[in-house]
Amino acid sequence: MRAHGVRLLVLLAALAPLLLPVPAGAGGKLRLLTWADYVPQEVAELFTRETGIEVEVTLSDNEDMIRRLRVLDTEPFDLAQPSQDRVAGQIGEDALYKPLDLSRIRMDLVIPSMFEATRRNTSRDGQIYGLPHVWGTDGLILNLPHTPGVSDYADLCNPNLAGRVSVRAKRATLIAFALSRGLDPFEAYKDPVAYEKMMERVVAELEACRGNIRFFWDTKAELLDALRRGEIHAALAWDTGGWELNAENPNIRFVAPRSGALGWIDTFAIPAKGRNDDAAYQWINFNLRPDIAAMVARSARNFTASRGADRLIDERLRSQFAESFPRAAIENIQWYPAVPAGLEEIEARVLAHLRRVIPSR
Repeated sequence: MRAHGVRLLVLLAALAPLLLPVPAGAGGKLRLLTWADYVPQEVAELFTRETGIEVEVTLSDNEDMIRRLRVLDTEPFDLAQPSQDRVAGQIGEDALYKPLDLSRIRMDLVIPSMFEATRRNTSRDGQIYGLPHVWGTDGLILNLPHTPGVSDYADLCNPNLAGRVSVRAKRATLIAFALSRGLDPFEAYKDPVAYEKMMERVVAELEACRGNIRFFWDTKAELLDALRRGEIHAALAWDTGGWELNAENPNIRFVAPRSGALGWIDTFAIPAKGRNDDAAYQWINFNLRPDIAAMVARSARNFTASRGADRLIDERLRSQFAESFPRAAIENIQWYPAVPAGLEEIEARVLAHLRRVIPSR
């Protein structure tokens, strides 16, 4: 009996690691294609502790996400975060995303109005392909003592700003300058010929303004550094950059332009070639928790679609938002609609021309 008991203890000791409780869905890897600042290290580590799933992050943007998801000879991503206007155009015959199973998502944690805002632009044939996560706007970052009279995108071409402006060589710049000239680029989405003519007009105006544009910015860091140094005084950029600089220098503000800030919503979307849908749904639900969403908001300096998370965000960010967005400015936000197929090719052509005549860093 004694020898048998010893053998039993040895066997139990050997099996002990296997008998310990483990998190549901433990193990494996989540390959995530996302934007900078959306996955703070503390959030990724907490998720791994709770689920046992490793998070592998690849930083990207809208154009890069489409390119990466179309590549055939790489390991597939399990979750991506395209902006809501870049989803519908990628779910046709060459579908990049799978429809979401909303029964697997904590929909009680999603702000209903944000869900409705994305549902219209991420649906096809009654199925939904994108769930809202982080949202924000593009507008003007201004060093106020140096930018009197600047209240809209077209004002960046004022002669007193020669060599002191930066914008991105992206569609946001094309849309913004069209809006500030009283044009309606979103209505022109319905007519590719009219849209191309409008974009050519905008590009001609930007080319005439090239004496003002010191460089096209690519990364938030390079833009903010240029604003800090006084190399530039005005930029078309994200609200978060303006609020970050405002905390350092009260003369620098994010301003909602007269023709309207450009509103964007980044989503959760599951790639068609993804292999770990279980991990993707766990990550989505984890990020919808108000405590986790508040951590992401502090990192990204943007608000999220998680219900209740705004109450956990620091007071400074809330006050900066209120200063930049009085009620009239909120009601005037120009939310991006879904981009129809073919328009990105038009934009790519005109932007390539701009890059040839205006320098980047």
